[in-house]
Amino acid sequence: MTNRLAAATSPYLLQHADNPVDWWEWCDEAFAEAKRRDVPVLLSVGYAACHWCHVMAHESFADPEVAAVLNREFVAIKVDREERPDIDAVYMAATTAMTGHGGWPMTCLLTPAGEPFFCGTYFPKPQFLRLLAAVTDGWQHRRAELAGAGERVVEALQSVLGRPAAEQPLGPAELDVAVARLQQGYDAANGGFGGAPKFPPSMVLEFLLRHHGRTGSQPALQMVIGTCEAMARGGMYDQLAGGFARYSVDAEWVVPHFEKMLYDNAQLLRVYLHLWRASRSPLAERVARETAEFLIRDLGTPGGGFASALDADTQGVEGLTYSWTPDQLAAVLGDQDAARAAELLSVTGPGTFELGASTLQLRTDPEDPQWWQQIRARLADERSRRPQPARDSKVITAWNGLAIAGLAEAGALLGEPRYLAAAERCAELLHRLHWVDGRLRRSSKDGTVGAAVAVAEDYGDLAEGLLALHQATGEPRWLAWAGELLAVALAHFTAPDGGFFDTADDAEQLFSRPRDSSDNAAPSGQSALIGALIGYAALTGRPEFREAADRALAGSGELAVREPRFAGWALACAEAALAGPLQVAVVGTGEPAAALAEVARQSLSPGLVLVAGDPDAPGVPLLADRPLVADQPAAYVCRGFVCDRPVTSTADLLAALGSR
Repeated sequence: MTNRLAAATSPYLLQHADNPVDWWEWCDEAFAEAKRRDVPVLLSVGYAACHWCHVMAHESFADPEVAAVLNREFVAIKVDREERPDIDAVYMAATTAMTGHGGWPMTCLLTPAGEPFFCGTYFPKPQFLRLLAAVTDGWQHRRAELAGAGERVVEALQSVLGRPAAEQPLGPAELDVAVARLQQGYDAANGGFGGAPKFPPSMVLEFLLRHHGRTGSQPALQMVIGTCEAMARGGMYDQLAGGFARYSVDAEWVVPHFEKMLYDNAQLLRVYLHLWRASRSPLAERVARETAEFLIRDLGTPGGGFASALDADTQGVEGLTYSWTPDQLAAVLGDQDAARAAELLSVTGPGTFELGASTLQLRTDPEDPQWWQQIRARLADERSRRPQPARDSKVITAWNGLAIAGLAEAGALLGEPRYLAAAERCAELLHRLHWVDGRLRRSSKDGTVGAAVAVAEDYGDLAEGLLALHQATGEPRWLAWAGELLAVALAHFTAPDGGFFDTADDAEQLFSRPRDSSDNAAPSGQSALIGALIGYAALTGRPEFREAADRALAGSGELAVREPRFAGWALACAEAALAGPLQVAVVGTGEPAAALAEVARQSLSPGLVLVAGDPDAPGVPLLADRPLVADQPAAYVCRGFVCDRPVTSTADLLAALGSR
């Protein structure tokens, strides 16, 4: 027996398709049914790789006793937060306001008008049944009290969420203050910021790298080096196959929450790539390459996109695929190699994880790299025979945009055509499938596009990826599509104060129009659009796009200075705005032109954009009116649209860029 979710495209919803709960997807008909039956709505929001979502599903939603109560007394709606971030955002705001914290699964009780009157997260079955009974009693006997509470919550949230952002410039002094505040929270012993749990601070690291690139700040660079090395050597990084888990439950990066998310790995690929460019760290280069390989191998979909995540659990057990005991090592490697590997990988008798098992760490490089490569391959092969975590195969536009950006840059900087080809295949899939009648869709699965419309982060992150792809390939079509995306975003997402809402003006209207300028696991919609607008303006010379970015950036400044850990991408955008536009156009073909382009790519300036191609190549504004010099390839360097004389040697280009 299946319920209505059997027709869904979301893997998370499909996980609940055989529940005895009579689930609805989010739709007007579900709320009309609640009104017709005169019952409240149970809204459950989660995602496919969420451990506690699985636990609650097994304990409660698969249980006939719970299902009977839900089916009799409620209309139950299930939402995938990754498909509908707008719904997740407004009800998470309510949950946080009511409880002081949020998380998934998110459990909300609503009136048939969609107003939340009770919110929470995970509930064990006994507590959940008591909650349902109390709400049923309240709905039958104290209806006005519950409805009034819902109205008050909605009014309060509308007041807060609709408030215009206070303007705060992000100039050199403000960015210095942000770095100083990050230093105060930096964990010098273990890397990262704050205590446990520790999440990979990808956008903060990118800001610090850009700050170092603009100012030469060594403290900024050292925070990146310390954090990146600690993450890559701990258990949060997959020492056998590459790729990062979602976060570390401890302050030392030893034990991860094992889900592997596309958005984390796409952003971390870029961070380690840029760290390698700034420091030439062999560790950073290795991790960048291994993370790119993980994306292509483990998250690549047949159509060319990238899947959203690998599950936290394997057969309901966290870490089952990834953790090891000394005996398990010995069974694969033999006693002598196992003892040596256990010491190298911090696999102990008591274990570092659960039930005597250990996560794999690589706290020091092996003395014999050839031996380690053989051991690593044998362990990886054995691990591949274990049960594997499920994969959430839906293709999210925004996260694929992040992947395009990372892979395009990695392909160009590391000289790996496969990475660049993967980025191009992904962009082609999104254009073919997600670009419908001049507007973006949020997601697809197995070649079928979903109905959910895109939000601001989709437009911003995809445009960012397309601009990186354009710079890596010289293809004008990617620049043109980025311009179309940004024009739609400016028309439909711009707020009266110049910032950006998360949803379009013609999208479904919830009880509040979500707008969050904080950068959390990925760039906020506002920050994503700011970054893309800055890059597009530099590549095209169109001032209206830069002006829009500057207006929105001023609205992000107050948070960025006060809480820089939650505004990493806004700060990174501010660095690009301060340092740019620094435009480099390389004209010509062959090895001399490639050498000039390579020099430009190695620049640490956060404001630099680069295009390379034939003089006057159609659709590439920076190549217009840029001839060869004495029939030789040449590089044109312009700052703020004021250009130096063209140069033909790499030494002269280095001097023109002022490269460190």
